[in-house]
Amino acid sequence: MPIDITMPRLSDTMEKGTIIKWHVAEGDEVSSGDVLADVETDKATMEMQSFDDGTVHSLPVGEGQPVEVGTVVAVLLEEDESPEDATPSKPAEPAPADAATPAAKAASPGTTPEPVSADGSPSSSARSSTGQFRISPVARRLADDHGIDPTSLVGSGPSGRIVKRDILAAIGTGEETRSAVPPSAGTAPPAPAAQQISQPPAPVVPAVSVSATPVSSGQITIPGALQSHREPLTGMRQTIAQRLVESKQSIPHYQVSMTLDVDPLLSLRKSLNSQLAGTGSKISVNDLIVRACGLAMYANPLMNASWAGDAIEYHGDVNIGVAISLPQEKGGGLVVATIRNVDRKSIRIISAETRALSEKARSRGLTIDEMSESTFTISNLGMYGITDFTAIINPPNSAILAVGAALEKPVVRNGELTVGREMTVTLSNDHRVVDGATAAQYLVSLREFIENPAQILV
Repeated sequence: MPIDITMPRLSDTMEKGTIIKWHVAEGDEVSSGDVLADVETDKATMEMQSFDDGTVHSLPVGEGQPVEVGTVVAVLLEEDESPEDATPSKPAEPAPADAATPAAKAASPGTTPEPVSADGSPSSSARSSTGQFRISPVARRLADDHGIDPTSLVGSGPSGRIVKRDILAAIGTGEETRSAVPPSAGTAPPAPAAQQISQPPAPVVPAVSVSATPVSSGQITIPGALQSHREPLTGMRQTIAQRLVESKQSIPHYQVSMTLDVDPLLSLRKSLNSQLAGTGSKISVNDLIVRACGLAMYANPLMNASWAGDAIEYHGDVNIGVAISLPQEKGGGLVVATIRNVDRKSIRIISAETRALSEKARSRGLTIDEMSESTFTISNLGMYGITDFTAIINPPNSAILAVGAALEKPVVRNGELTVGREMTVTLSNDHRVVDGATAAQYLVSLREFIENPAQILV
């Protein structure tokens, strides 16, 4: 029987999902665990995996099309099944809101704990509401060959379906359902021969008027000219817009700025990278700023606190959020990756974690855990040459630091005019938690670490 792959609920608040990119095409063979597509949720772009082996029969949902959770987005044919066996699949009903996560079910009084599959993951019963037992043909043959009673198992496939890996786990083989070969890149079927002949674009030549009628500007074609069009908002962009409006409307923002001498910091970075040459590690200016911001919290704990309505909540962990812009091919947008306990980590570890999270955010997407529990945020646009800017606070943080470029300019040092490099930082604050004097004192502490950077190494 063909297998319906439905839009999964990838976060506790997810109601719709958008296929940003398919990694498979019709006719591709896939194995359990293969990544089928990148899915944009209301919080991040995440991977959608297959829980079955089979051949892709159809992809009824195209890239860029938002659909409800539970909608059929792909249909697989199992071994020995032909395309004739597949019947048009009707989109599944969206999952009920109170069934968002197993944890949510467990937390609700009077509910029955969800059964666990052969591999330890939560799953539904293998029987449908009509009592029909759900098992794939491959899994049934394996069960018969090894004398396994499938009715004693709880499936890990969609809707609790018993799949091949459940039987393998039950007989203790531990072997994979298929060698982990990534699915094909979804190559489109070849176009007809007449369409495969690539013709160079015809050059634009000015039209020669043979009449007395003047040529209007609307008749002139300009190569590369902008075109008027509308693009629907992605789910992530809608969420970003909603939260930024809420932040500006609910948090009383104000800003303080300071210009820092970054010659010592840049000299330290050059020395560290020289010593780390050949190790695969490379320290960035932002890595040093993250560490300095974390250490400056010791003298200014209010900067690491949050507004809690009837109280101010001071955080014991110093978790710095780093803003990461996503490429347009991933749907664009902005995410904040959390580097935890930066006050207790070396710069080298901070650098490695930041680089890994940035690469993962731009390629596969971050998990909810990787974006949660930040206590302070840094937004750095210095690499674009931006001198200074203000950033919007990332709730529940009470502050965010906007970092500009390190610019070479004439400066006065020790009473003499010389050439030096300076950087402007702007701190946006929640006035309910952070008063002006507190924000100013934090920047004084930060300047001490930036202009005397040997302190951040110990």
